[in-house]
Amino acid sequence: MHDKMQYDLLVHLVLFVLLLWTSSTTTAASGAETPVAKHNCATHCGDISIPYPFGIGPHKDCYFDEWFEMVCNQSSSNSPHKLYLRRAQLEVLNVYANGTLRVKNPIAFFCGEYKGQQPANLSGSPFVYSGKHNKFTAVSCGYLALVSSEKYLVGGCRSICEGTSISPEDCEIGVNCCQTSIPPHLSVINTDIEDDRRARACKDVYAFLVDQDWFRNNFMASNFSVLKDMHSVPVVLDWSLGLDDTSLRLFQRFIPQHDSRAYDDPTPTCKIQNVTSTSRPSLVCSCPRGFEGNAYLGYDCHDIDECTDQNRCGPGAPYCLNHNGTYTCYGYRVGGKKRIKLILIGLGVGVGLLLLLTGALWVHEVLKKRKRIKRKEFFFKRNGGLLLEQQLSSGEVNVEKIKLFKSKELEKSTDNFNTDRILGQGGQGTVYKGMLADGRIVAVKKSKIVDESQLSGFINEVVILSQINHRNVVQLLGCCLETEVPILVYEFIPNGNLSQYIHEQNEEFPLTWEVRLRIAKEIAGALSYLHASAAFPIYHRDIKSTNILLDAKYRAKVADFGTSRSVAIDQTHLTTLVHGTFGYMDPEYFQSSQFTEKSDVYSFGVVLVELLTGQKPISFRRSQEEGKSLAAYFIISMQLDRLFEILDAQVVKGGSKADIITVANLARRCLNLSGRKRPTMREVTAELEGIQMSEKTSIVEQNYEEVEYVRTESIEPWDVVSSSTGTKPGLDGGPASSSHEVPLLPFMSR
Repeated sequence: MHDKMQYDLLVHLVLFVLLLWTSSTTTAASGAETPVAKHNCATHCGDISIPYPFGIGPHKDCYFDEWFEMVCNQSSSNSPHKLYLRRAQLEVLNVYANGTLRVKNPIAFFCGEYKGQQPANLSGSPFVYSGKHNKFTAVSCGYLALVSSEKYLVGGCRSICEGTSISPEDCEIGVNCCQTSIPPHLSVINTDIEDDRRARACKDVYAFLVDQDWFRNNFMASNFSVLKDMHSVPVVLDWSLGLDDTSLRLFQRFIPQHDSRAYDDPTPTCKIQNVTSTSRPSLVCSCPRGFEGNAYLGYDCHDIDECTDQNRCGPGAPYCLNHNGTYTCYGYRVGGKKRIKLILIGLGVGVGLLLLLTGALWVHEVLKKRKRIKRKEFFFKRNGGLLLEQQLSSGEVNVEKIKLFKSKELEKSTDNFNTDRILGQGGQGTVYKGMLADGRIVAVKKSKIVDESQLSGFINEVVILSQINHRNVVQLLGCCLETEVPILVYEFIPNGNLSQYIHEQNEEFPLTWEVRLRIAKEIAGALSYLHASAAFPIYHRDIKSTNILLDAKYRAKVADFGTSRSVAIDQTHLTTLVHGTFGYMDPEYFQSSQFTEKSDVYSFGVVLVELLTGQKPISFRRSQEEGKSLAAYFIISMQLDRLFEILDAQVVKGGSKADIITVANLARRCLNLSGRKRPTMREVTAELEGIQMSEKTSIVEQNYEEVEYVRTESIEPWDVVSSSTGTKPGLDGGPASSSHEVPLLPFMSR
C-alpha cells in the first residue's frame, strides 16, 4: 500500500511537470489573469483565495496531497468563514502561490510557573516557519527570552526596563520589548523565559513568533495592552512540494540546470532545492520577475503593470511605460530646443515601438499557435494516438471509416459540452447530443478520466467499430484525440435503449409481439454478423438490454463495444479480468475466464427472456425458490409448466401459442449451462426469421394441443433444492433431481 501511494504521488508530480512545460500561452499578452485553482474546484473561502496546490475537497484532484487539503467552516450565517489546514489543524488567514501562507500562531504567556500554548509542531509536513518573514518577540523587560528548535537553542533576546510605553520601534532597540530573527527551515519552535531576579513579584511576559510586517503595521504604543485579550497572532509559513528519491531523479531530467530565458518569457520556473542534509529535497515553482500568477497550475504567468504605481519612476521621470515583464521611465524635464529635440526623438521611438509591438504580437501569436499545437500533440499521444496509429499501420483497420475530428468542431456541435446536451452517463464516460456543421445529429461520447489503463479499451472500441458495417450495429463516425480526454462520435440513436422500451411502455409505439420478435431477430442478426461475417470474429462481451439502442423506427442497434475483442478464427479469448454485467453473464465464462461466441449467445438468451416476460434481469422481489436472476426464474417456470404465467400480457395477446413456445424453447437453449450445447447466433437468427416469416405468410398453422416443449439430451436441468424437504416436479411429471442447483451467477458490473 505504501509503494502504491508513492507511485500515485510520483505520477501526480510527473503529470504536473509535463503539463507545466508543455502548456500553451493562454493568457499572456491578453492581460487576463490566470486561474487560481483547478477547474471545478473552490477558489475562495469567504474573502480568502485558495490557490492550487491547496484546495477544498471532496475531489482529491483539487489539492496536491493530504497536507494541502483545506476545510472551510462557517458556524452561522452571520459569522465569517474560517479556513483550516485539515491535517495540520491550523487556521489559515491568507494563502499565497509564491510559497508562503499566513496562519494563526498562539501567544505564550509566562507568569511564575504558568506557560501558554506553544507554536504548532510541523514535523513531517511540507511547512516550515519562515525565517525571512517572522521575528521572535518578547514583550516585557528584565527577562531573557529564548527560542529553540526541537533539539537546539536557536536564539534569544533581552530588553531593558525604561518607562511604561512600548512601541514596535522600542522592540527593535530592546526597550521594554525585544525581537530577534530565527534561522530558516524550522518545523518546531519552543519559547521560554529565564528570570535572574527570582525574588521579585510575577510580571506578565508575552513571547511569540509573529509576522514582522503585520506586527509593525498593527501595534502602536497605545494598543500593546490588547495582548492580554489576544490568544494568537499571524505567523508566516514557507511551503514546497516534497520529493522522494525516485521523484528527485526523475525531475532532474525535466528541469534545466541553467535558465537562459528571455526577460519577457512568462513561463513559470521550477527548481529543486535541498533544504538540509537530513530533510528531503523539495520542488519550488514561481513566476519570473515582472510576472505574477499561480505557477503550480501549468499556465503562463501574466504581466505585472508596474506603472500603476504613480511614484514608480520618481519626480525626474514622470512618465512610465509598461512592457511585458518590465517597464521604462521617460520624460525628463528639459527646456528649449533640447526639449523639442527629445519630443521628435520620442515620436520616432514611438513609431518604432509601434512597429516593434506589431511584430511582437505577430511573433507571440505564432508561438501561441505552436504551443497550442504541441499541447494537442501531447494529448494525442496520451490519449492513445500512437496506439491507434500502430493499429492503422498494421493494415487491419479500415482507415477510410475513421475520421479524426477537431476539438473546436466538437465543442461547437455540443455548445461547449453543455450539461443540457447530456444524453446519458455511464462507467466509461458521458454522452452528449451534438450537431455537426453539415446538419447531422450525432452522439458525442466524452471519457470521464485520463487513465492509461483505460486507453487500450478506448482505442479497442475505435478499432472494433471501424471494422463493422451492419445496419443493426451503431455506426462510429470518428474520434478526437487532441483534447484533454478522448472523445468518440457516433450516429445519433433517438429512442433510448431496449431496457427503457421494455420497462417504460410507449403508448404511441406499443411493444407488441411482432415488434418484440423483430427486435430479437435484429439483435441476433447483428451478433451473427459479428461472430461469423466480420473481417475477424468479434465478441461483444457485454450484451444487455441497456446496450441495445432503438433508432427513429425502433430498429435495434447494438452499441458499447468498449470491452469487445476481435480474435483469430477458431480461437477463444482468455482474460485475467472477467467483464460483464450481473444477470447477463455466462456462468461458464465466469468460472473459466474463457470467453467464446457462446458467451454472447447466453447474454442474448437473457435479453430474449426480457422481451418475453417484460421483467428485469435481476429482481430481489422474487422468492428464494424462484431465483433472483431472470434466467433461473425462467428455466424453473418452464420446468414447472408455468411458462404462460410469467409472460408479458402483450406477448400472450399478440403471439400464437406455438410461436411463443418455440421462442421460449429457443431462449432456453441459449441459456444452457454448457456453452457447446447452445446454438450459434446464425442458427438463432435463422430460427427467428422462420418464425417471423410463418407469422407473415400464415402458411403453417400450429395445433396448440399437440405442441410440446422441446426436450433434448443437450439441455441440462436448472433444478433448485427447496428449503423444505419437498421436491419440485420435473418436465415429465416426476420429481426433479436434487443433484443440480441453480448456479450462483457472478456479479460483475462494468
